[in-house]
Parts: sequence; structure tokens; C-alpha cells
Amino acid sequence: MTTSSDSSELIHRSNRKPIPDQPHSSSSSPTWLRKQTTNRIITNIVLYRLPFLLIGITIAILFFYTFPLNDLDSPYYPDSSSSSLSSSTLPARRVLLEEPIMKKQNTMTRVPGGVRGKRKRIVVTGGAGFVGSHLVDRLIERGDSVIVVDNMFTGRKDNLLHHLGNPNFELIRHDVVEPILLEVDQIYHLACPASPTNVMGTLNMLGLAKRVGARFLLTSTSEVYGDPLQHPQAETYWGHVNPIGVRSCYDEGKRTAETLAMDYHRGAGIEVRIARIFNTYGPRMCLDDGRVVSNFVAQALRKEPLTVYGDGKQTRSFQYVSDLVEGLMRLMEGEHIGPFNLGNPGEFTMLELAQVVQETIDPNAKIEFRSNTEDDPHKRKPDISKAKELLGWQPTVSLREGLPLMVADFRQRIFGESKGNGVSAS
Repeated sequence: MTTSSDSSELIHRSNRKPIPDQPHSSSSSPTWLRKQTTNRIITNIVLYRLPFLLIGITIAILFFYTFPLNDLDSPYYPDSSSSSLSSSTLPARRVLLEEPIMKKQNTMTRVPGGVRGKRKRIVVTGGAGFVGSHLVDRLIERGDSVIVVDNMFTGRKDNLLHHLGNPNFELIRHDVVEPILLEVDQIYHLACPASPTNVMGTLNMLGLAKRVGARFLLTSTSEVYGDPLQHPQAETYWGHVNPIGVRSCYDEGKRTAETLAMDYHRGAGIEVRIARIFNTYGPRMCLDDGRVVSNFVAQALRKEPLTVYGDGKQTRSFQYVSDLVEGLMRLMEGEHIGPFNLGNPGEFTMLELAQVVQETIDPNAKIEFRSNTEDDPHKRKPDISKAKELLGWQPTVSLREGLPLMVADFRQRIFGESKGNGVSAS
């Protein structure tokens, strides 16, 4: 039973009004304080910061109105009306790889390779070798990021010591007969001691080019012409090769590599370039690699007889390494697949070469004749008309200019007379 006191207490409680929150309430986030703070922030923005924001927007509008980004008269922006490299006509990746066409003083010129805006990421297989290391020098000098892949079978780490520590340079000890995964824009495939590397290495690097969409350059050889029946040899000549001869491992390996490159181009749309390299010489060649120029130079420096095989009337053409590197880079950056002959059309007999080496190193050096090797080509001279016309390339260093530079490098490596990384002719 409810007493009167209980009833009055219930009535008293029901008539009690809620007490509003006070400023000194123990609540950590009172509603009235949050509302007041928000109002102050809004007032502060409107009264003090909004005018500065409007002034900034006005200045930006005036600046871009005065200096528009699409000013076609500026030498720093491409001519969108006439550029053949417009993004509407080329895939996006190709636009990044090509040299932009610029307008300057009413003439259209290509930006030099060394000042292009986008740094390329390039892999050079066999980059520790003779030709490869000189190519790496040029690419690094141009500002590209270079990865060298080499198993050091014929390459030498000494050829690249001057790049160690450069953030744009990386050296990977790896045999290209095994696959490798890299993210690159271009592949210069130089690695090739013999046929197994020609075929398997080329196959693996073409696979890499397909996966990452890279442009692929194959360094083939004049040996694909075999013992030629056509002289000089043009790229249209199919060759005269003994498929079971002592030289066939190298000859046929390179011919197969060219076949693979063209099949990947036709079947998978890979951008390929093919260079057929003729005899090349210069600093960093292997001292005892069996090539005629290095053989003669090393023999003359060691006071040994210069060995000439056969009657010495076989002819060869010799290009300096800097000329070859220039041709390779022009081929890679150009729009033509090839194949292209890259060589010096100056023709020397083996006996004449020996005499030039005598004049350069030791006039008293003796010449010794030996029986000729099997399947040795009788004549070898490149027709470089195609490279002249389409690449704008031709060699500039004569044998008598380049040979002393090679001799200086060999002298240092044999006798340790001077220190250097190898000289390049300009």
C-alpha cells in the first residue's frame, strides 16, 4: 500500500524539470561548447582567411591567362599541329620512347639524344664485354639508367669499374640462357659467345621484351653471309653458309637469332632492331680472343711474329668501336627494323693489316705465314648504303686513327705502363 509520503515523493519527482548542462559540467565534450567552437572557426574563415583565398585564386587566373601552357610559339613545347609523335597517332609507350620534334626558329629539329626529358631504363646483355662496356659508357653519359647483365664468360668487371657507385648503373652477374625478370624500356642484346647463347639467350630476352613491352635490339654479325659470293655484301644478300662447317655453330646461331627476332616482331608485335656487325676493334678487346686485330697487336707488343693465315689476301673491313656504338644507338632510337650492316667499308687484306700494325708498334716485327683455317671467308666488306640513308650513319674513324688508341690500351694491360679506362675516338 502506498502511503501519502510515497505519493508526494512520486509527484515531486514527476514534476522535476531537467537541469541544463552547465559550463562547469564534468562532461568531456559538452554540446554547447562544440557548437560555440564550430561557429568561431567558421567566423574566423569567413572574416579573415576567405579574402586571402580569393586573392590567391585571382593571381593564379591572371598568371595562367598571361602565360598559357599551350603556347605553341614557345620553344619548350611540341608543335601539336605538325608533330608526327602526337599521342593521337602513337601508343602512349611509344610516345615516351621517341625523341620529341621541337620547333625552333621556324625549323623542325630533333632534340639531341643527351637532352631528352625522359630517362630510359635500359638493359645491356654482355655489357661487361668489349663493345658492351663502350655502349654502357654512352648510355650513362646520355643520362639513362643502365642494367648490365653478364656472366663474365668473356666480359671483364674492370671494364665497368668506373661506373660502380653510380645510382644510374647496376651490374647483375647472370647467364642469359636462364630467364630473368626486369622492368626496362629497351634491351640491347649483345651477349653471345656461341650458338647456345645465340638461340636460348635471344629467346629469353625476346620473352622479356614481350612481357614488359620493351624495344629489342639484336647484335647479329656479318658471319650470317658466310663465305659470300656477293661483294660487297648488302642486307638483301641471303648468304653462303656451310651449315655443318667448323664455323657453323656461330654462323647459324646468329641466323637463328635473327629469325627469332623477326618471328616475335610479326607474331607478338615486339619492336625489334637488327644490326649486322662487321669486324670491330678498339680498347678493352680481349687480349687473346683469336680476332685478327687483337692477335696482331698483342703479338707485336710481345715481340712475337704476326701470324697470317693462308696467303694473306683475304680481305676484311675494320671499324672503330665508337663508330659501332653510335650506329647501334641510332638504330635503337630510329624507326627502322633492319637488318642494317654496321661496318667500315674500308677494305684491307690481312697482309696489309699486319703491315699497318708493324708501322704502329714495331717496324721490325716479323710476319709468319700459316695454313689457312677451314671455311675462312675470302672477302668481307659491308655495303652501308642503307645505314647512310635511313640512319644517317657512317664510320668516321680510320684504321690508322683508331689503332694507336687500341695499342695504348693493350700496352697498359700487358705491361702496366699507364692507367686508364680506355680511350674513345671522337
